[in-house]
Amino acid sequence: MGIKLERYIGNPILSPNPESEWESLVTTNPAVWYEQQTGEFWMLYRAAGNDIEHRIFFGLAKSRDGYRFERVSDQPVFGPSADGFDMAGVEDPRLVKFGEHYFLTYACRPIYMRQYWKNENNRSYRPENPPEYFPRKLRFNLTSTGLAISTDLKTWTRAGLLTDPRCDDRDVILFPEKVKGKFVTLHRPIEWCGQGFENSEPAMWIAFSDDLLEPKSLKLLAQAKYDWEGLKIGGSAPPLKTDDGWLTLYHSVGSDKYYRIGAMLLDLDNPSIVTHRTRDWIFQPEKEWETKGYYNGVVFPCGNVVVDGTLFVYYGGGDIHCGVATCKLDDLMDYLISCPGE
Repeated sequence: MGIKLERYIGNPILSPNPESEWESLVTTNPAVWYEQQTGEFWMLYRAAGNDIEHRIFFGLAKSRDGYRFERVSDQPVFGPSADGFDMAGVEDPRLVKFGEHYFLTYACRPIYMRQYWKNENNRSYRPENPPEYFPRKLRFNLTSTGLAISTDLKTWTRAGLLTDPRCDDRDVILFPEKVKGKFVTLHRPIEWCGQGFENSEPAMWIAFSDDLLEPKSLKLLAQAKYDWEGLKIGGSAPPLKTDDGWLTLYHSVGSDKYYRIGAMLLDLDNPSIVTHRTRDWIFQPEKEWETKGYYNGVVFPCGNVVVDGTLFVYYGGGDIHCGVATCKLDDLMDYLISCPGE
């Protein structure tokens, strides 16, 4: 028997602030860190206002119970650089902590994608009529993943790019600790599929490295397997270490273009091995604010934490709002362990 995440009755837990220039249209796709010493939940969320370019920032909020969040500042805590690799915007934060330092991975582009929901052609995120001699990354406005580091979640140092500039790789997620002395990252290079690849559609890949900024050798981890996955799958939130493996949430896009959430277990000592994987989705868009938005039919988690045996999954709905869904961790693990891996 399967299991489904349960929505918080008070969703959405964060919505756009019409009085704020930089977050009047979008507050979505949240990363969350739970600080055990203080009992506080800290949320980094993607935000944007009503500018034509659609510049994207990160705001910061906190909570004592994991459900009711309050904004910490009336200004972004992180945003696009003036003239760097992420000058068009920062998106979809994923957050882990090593020692005293928070490590943030985030998607970014070199050229503004504009308000994509107003014009279907903008969904390709390409600049207008670029010359053929431009680098491929600029001609196609490929998405990269950046790394930033902080000790307080408010002041950040840009470390650089984690991804190969020749491909579109936006769903890069860092494991919260090294495995056998190596950093581990999940990837989803969108063009690595089809002819010449084992996977026919965009899939999840994994990499091990001594230094996060060094060139990486990627290995195929998991590809679409079930009907509800269909068009592509990618990592969602940072893996959580359990006695039975790395609990890893992932998103999928089915033939109906809806984003759904599944889960898998990766081997503790060799996370390139999928030991178990949910046969059915555990969460899908159902509420109107999830099915109708700037992108319809989207639930997109970027954060998950476990507190007192409860798994909190923080997600964006419709590319506009933030929500949270929960389940008992033991219930999800029991279901997962009953499911075969790859």
